[in-house]
Parts: sequence; structure tokens; C-alpha cells
Amino acid sequence: MESYVCGPCGYVYDPAVGDPEHGVAPGTPFEALPDGWVCPICGLGKEVFEKQ
Repeated sequence: MESYVCGPCGYVYDPAVGDPEHGVAPGTPFEALPDGWVCPICGLGKEVFEKQ
């Protein structure tokens, strides 16, 4: 699984880690993130993320 980076703030979503603090289990690919998921650092949506 590939990591994705938030362009504006640099946060890296690593599927191996997920985002447990926001209900995303480890092993969740970026494409499977819920529609309402936002960057935990800057609060922007998935559309600002780019494949690393």
C-alpha cells in the first residue's frame, strides 16, 4: 500500500498505521478512507493529498 501526503501541511497518511485517533484502523488503504475523513493536522479533505 502506498502512502499519501497532504500538500498544504505535509502530513503523511501511512496505510500501515491508519489514523486510529479518528477511527481509521491500521491496514486501511487511502482509497478506502471514509468520505468525511480529513487531514488530522490541517483539517483539509482527501482531495489535497497526493501519492508519495
